[in-house]
Amino acid sequence: MKFEAFITCAVTGSGATAEKSDRVPRSPRAIAAACLEAREAGAAVVHCHVRDPDTGDASREVALYRELVEHLKASRTDAVLNLTTGMGGDLYVGPPEAPLPLSTKTDMASAQERVQHVLELKPEICTLDCGTMNFAESDYVMTNTLSQLRAMAALIQQAGTRPEVEIFDTGHLVLAKQLAAEGLLEQPVLAQLCTGIPYGAPADLSTLVALKTNVPRDWICSAFAIGRMSLPYVSAALLADCHVRVGLEDNLYLKKGVLASNAQLVTQAKTIMHAMGVRVLEPAEVRERLNLKKRW
Repeated sequence: MKFEAFITCAVTGSGATAEKSDRVPRSPRAIAAACLEAREAGAAVVHCHVRDPDTGDASREVALYRELVEHLKASRTDAVLNLTTGMGGDLYVGPPEAPLPLSTKTDMASAQERVQHVLELKPEICTLDCGTMNFAESDYVMTNTLSQLRAMAALIQQAGTRPEVEIFDTGHLVLAKQLAAEGLLEQPVLAQLCTGIPYGAPADLSTLVALKTNVPRDWICSAFAIGRMSLPYVSAALLADCHVRVGLEDNLYLKKGVLASNAQLVTQAKTIMHAMGVRVLEPAEVRERLNLKKRW
């Protein structure tokens, strides 16, 4: 069990959740405010996507990331910033009787485009989705080929940013180990075990244990589940010797029928951790353990 752990708050995500809860932040200013509230509640790391402020749709516009970072810089927060690089690998095929041409919803970008905001803004951490999988929708494939990931990892290294490798299924961990063996992931490797997303690793204890057992002992590991399993997975992650993640990217509710804010989810996670005798780590301690250097 982990008796000292940090909390990551995933504050907005890229899913179609903005129309389901008015607490999901859309604009860079609102996302920054949610980050600050999550930090005040106890999160050490804030994980951010950006959205079109008008529609709430997911975006990968560098200008939106830049505005978000400017707001956080101005606040002088000590939170560790983690930006996504997941956008730009969205493959939508046509129906079974006519899979080609691809749907107009497809958004496939080059490695350079997918990490451009990281190269320009240099966050301390950014995500790297280590694999391809059918992802929640019947005709959507989350696409991350080995050659694409090699190129992205090399660019992330150039930025001096620590990749958080996202593991959605067991094969993704094998791929992450390959990148580490090739020197594309520097020590200490940070792994995020992502469970409960159709159709990847399910959010059950046997799967979590199987994943964690195969994570190299010198890697730093966090784990989360989505939906109703999000808060119960705080304790599950700790029992599996992992750090924890909560936030509106993963779960909109504090309990059945009660919409949550990011700060409320972090507070609930902290309450669970304190009840288990776990000390919640501060950002400076996270930087020390991950060998990060505060950028601003």
